[in-house]
Order: sequence, then C-alpha cells, then structure tokens
Amino acid sequence: MNPRATHAPGGAFSPAALAESLARLPAMRRIIVAYSGGADSLALLHAMCALRERLAPTELSAVHVHHGLHDQADEWLDGCARACTALDVSLEVIRVDAAADTGESPEAAARQARYEALEKLPGVDEAVCTAHHQRDQAETVLLQLLRGAGAAGLAAMPALAPLGRGWLVRPLLDTCPRALRDYLVRNGVEWSEDPSNADRRFDRNYLRHEVFPLLERRWPGVHRTLARAAAHQADSVALAADLAELDVHDARGRAPGTLSAGGLLRLSPPRARNLLRFWLSERGLSAPTAAHLERILTELVGAREDAEPLVCWPGAEVRRYRDDVHAGPAMPAHDGSWVVAWNPGDPLELPLGRLEAVSVEGRGLDVERCRGARVEVRFRQGGERFQPAGRAHSTSLKKLLQESGVPPWLRERIPLVYVDDALAAVAGLWVARTFAAAEGRPGWVLTWSVLAGHRA
Repeated sequence: MNPRATHAPGGAFSPAALAESLARLPAMRRIIVAYSGGADSLALLHAMCALRERLAPTELSAVHVHHGLHDQADEWLDGCARACTALDVSLEVIRVDAAADTGESPEAAARQARYEALEKLPGVDEAVCTAHHQRDQAETVLLQLLRGAGAAGLAAMPALAPLGRGWLVRPLLDTCPRALRDYLVRNGVEWSEDPSNADRRFDRNYLRHEVFPLLERRWPGVHRTLARAAAHQADSVALAADLAELDVHDARGRAPGTLSAGGLLRLSPPRARNLLRFWLSERGLSAPTAAHLERILTELVGAREDAEPLVCWPGAEVRRYRDDVHAGPAMPAHDGSWVVAWNPGDPLELPLGRLEAVSVEGRGLDVERCRGARVEVRFRQGGERFQPAGRAHSTSLKKLLQESGVPPWLRERIPLVYVDDALAAVAGLWVARTFAAAEGRPGWVLTWSVLAGHRA
C-alpha cells in the first residue's frame, strides 16, 4: 500500500468504501481497531465488522486505551464493552498513566502514553487501525506549520506506517467526520461524545472550534485542500529520502555507521542537512532542530580534525573523531572507579553495552589462567601499560587505543579484564601476551557490544 493512499474522496462513508482502502494493505493476520468510544472510531469498528466475512481469514479485534484522565472514563469503557459485545468483537483494555509531567502538554502526554501502549500490540503481519480522518489530517498540517515544521512534519499522518513489530493503519484520511456520523445515524448506532473535545485550552480543539470555522467560511474546502497539501509534502519527503540514500554511500565514514566530515562538506548545505536528518532517523534518534543541524555543519563538521566537538539534544548526541561523524543516544554517566567480579561464562551488562566471552580454541583469553583466579572488570584510570599478544614490547594503553582509532569518549568506558590484579585483556581488542591461549588450549574471545559499532 502506498503510505499516502486512502479510498477515493467524496461520497458517503460505507463498508464498501472502507474495503477499497483495506484492499491496498499488505496481507494481515490480525487487525486491531483502536476504539475510544467516540463516533469516529465506532464508525470504523462498525464498518470493519460488516466486512468481517470479506476480511477472513484476517482476525478482527478492538482495543480501548483507558487514560483515566476524566471522571467519565469508566463509563466510556463500559460503553465500549457493550458496543463490542453487540458487534461480537473481542475488546482488550489497556490502562495507562497519561498524566503530564511539569511543563508537558496534556495532549502530548496522553498521545505519547497511547502510542506507547498501542505499539506493543501488533505482531508480525498485524496492524492497529485508527480512525484519524480528513479533519484530523488538516488540523495536524496546520499545527505543524505553526510549529515551524519542515516537509516531514507537514506531510502529517501517513495511511500506513510501521508500529512495533507490525503496522499502524489510518484508512479514513480522505473521509470527512460528518460522513462518519451520517453512517452511524443511517445504521441507528448511538455514540458518546468526549467533553474534553470542546476544551479550547488544547491546541487542536482551539483550531477546530475557533480557527477552522473562520477558514471554512472563506475557503469551504480547506480540510480537503490541507490534506492534499500533506500528500504533496509526503512526495517531497520520499524524494528527499531517495536522494539521501544516494548521498549516504558517497559520504560514509571509515568506522561502521559513521559519516565522513569531508563528505558532508562536499555537499551543498541543503543536501547535507537532508543527509543528516535521514542518517539520524535511520539510527532511531530523535529529530534535530534546524539550529542543531546548523551547529553540526559548522561547529562539528567544520572543526579541526584534532578537535572533539559535541552537539547534543534530548535523546541524541553527535560527535566527531578525526574525519568520522558519530551519532548515538546520550551517553550514560560513567564511574571510572567501578569494579565488579566476573565469571566470563556469564554475559555482563555494563552501563554502556554488554560484555560477553565466547568459547574458542587456540586464541583469546586462556581459560586455564582464569580458573581459580580473581577475575574483575574495571575501567581505565590512566597510566596503564599493556603488551598485546604478538607485540614484542609493552606500551601505554592510551597509545594503543589512539592507534586503533577508538574514539576518545569510548576509551574510558572500554571494559578492562584483570586476572589477579594483572591487566589480561581489553574487551573487543586485545589479550595480553602472557594471558593468551596457546594452540590447542581453550580460550575466551571477549566482545563488547558498543565497541563493535564504534558508536556514541
């Protein structure tokens, strides 16, 4: 299914119109309708149930997210249960804590709690189906515009998007809300109204009740027009992603998962910003603002090669080492004095990554040298000397890490394995000459998950 595709606009809403959208979906084992109890989601659920035979063997169910924010929340839940019983569809109830933190928007808190709950539901080849419609899409476009969003934000809501292990489906984005209510009236179905939808303190409600009525008097088709504009922006986003996929091949860094500072500098500023947005998104990091992108290109990419610049925002950090630009989630706090006894046979969870020992023969850390000894994991204190197997002389650990291209922010966090107070191995890199397993002897190859990707 095209991620922007919906059923043909115009006309009355019906199960047949809904079927046109569902026919474009990938094959699904189960569709879970997100049912709030309001008119929109009830119309969607009712029409889906009317299509049950046509959807077979796809399983159909419903889910209600109980926010607990309103005095009538339990009454709405009872109404949802009665409606699902009448439609002979199973209902799952998920209770969430949607209270907003200090300074957080109540709308945003409830939406975040809802989506965190919903993303856990679908398995592979399963989908959560929501009743977002044309007016919701238009409101989203205008809200994003007022927030200064770029093309991705103005593309608003796609009809098909990944959710957890499955999909999020919005088949009603070209349907006006009046058509959904008319459908319920034609079928003699009653629904509940959430009184909070009239609360103009919330941005979306303010637009709906104060701003859009003015716009509709001047431009009667404003909802449809804004939804169409979102589709145009989605096309632009898709083209930008295609361009970034081409650019990322030419601007790869030397370390896995990095970009080359020189490669970014060879691109035009708009193209470099586009690549950075794409690269950060691919790594699952929160989106940067325009100011953060500008700082990356000036303070970080344009910095001296021996500099150690950092640009960060909630949920992400971007660093540079030599020509490589690294990105990752915020680094956890580090306690260099941390020491823990370790049985190499058991994986060890560290503040940054996971330490594991894989049994091998003729290489790695000698198992017999560790048997009966005190094995500990520590971190660098400074001044350590080390002689890796295969080297004629010992040298400073700092110099070895520099020669190996380990970024500075990882050096103090690399697990060091000590056997009876002697530095025996540097996880993921070296084993000391005197602790290396000889040919035919059992050994442990030590891996550190973070070091494997050289990421921040």
